[in-house]
Amino acid sequence: MALLRMFLGVMTLIAAVTAFAPAQDKPKTYVGFKGGISIPQLSGGQDNELSRDFKSRLAPNFGGFVDIGITDRFSIQPEVNFAGQGGKRVGIQPVTEPIPGLPTLPSGAYYYADFENKAVLNYLEFPVLAKYRFGDRDKPGFYVNGGPYYGRLLSAKTNTAGSSTLYLDRDGTIPVLLPPNGDPLPPIPFDATTDIKNDVNSNNFGFTGGGGFEIPFGKNYLQIDARISRGLLSIQRDTAANGNSKTGNIVISIGWAFGVN
Repeated sequence: MALLRMFLGVMTLIAAVTAFAPAQDKPKTYVGFKGGISIPQLSGGQDNELSRDFKSRLAPNFGGFVDIGITDRFSIQPEVNFAGQGGKRVGIQPVTEPIPGLPTLPSGAYYYADFENKAVLNYLEFPVLAKYRFGDRDKPGFYVNGGPYYGRLLSAKTNTAGSSTLYLDRDGTIPVLLPPNGDPLPPIPFDATTDIKNDVNSNNFGFTGGGGFEIPFGKNYLQIDARISRGLLSIQRDTAANGNSKTGNIVISIGWAFGVN
């Protein structure tokens, strides 16, 4: 919450300076909205069976922003975004839930199965970007931006799908056998949604940046934006048991901004 209070304080100061600047010297300010596709992927955690080998998935990313002109080319752009994060793992991986009828394995040992596992993390993110635009505002042109962001976790779930027999190794070479004949265990369904919010840190912090292209339409503009973000904090509360993963994504979006002065 301290980061959020600091964010709101900086935004209030910038808004006050802009509002009371002399009219003839006041750069343009815009209010806009945007939406697009996020390609998130969890990074790190490769030394833990529960967090390794996650790949990218697709997620929504949308929100609003205020483009506060400091000069004709430089502005500060605070945003509020719904940001889909997480990742996907497909293939043989550890089974984290108890299997009815089978003995519990020692700590750190797992049964393995071949299924799909999506980590679906949704955040409300508050980036504050420094933005520099090349060329005149009244002509189409490129810009670059970058800055920190604070993220507040909204929800965290794992969506699993598929069915598989069980193995005692992650390579899938030692199947679990049933007594007395030693037959392989029949395939087990893994279709489920599990709430893991209590296992994930509520706060996140990182940096984001990229660039895009603006097309002016009178006092307004259309923008095409692409950026990369990277979280700096581990998402797991218990890093010793669950790994040490960080968020990250690529976002491609289209936005529209209204000139307000």
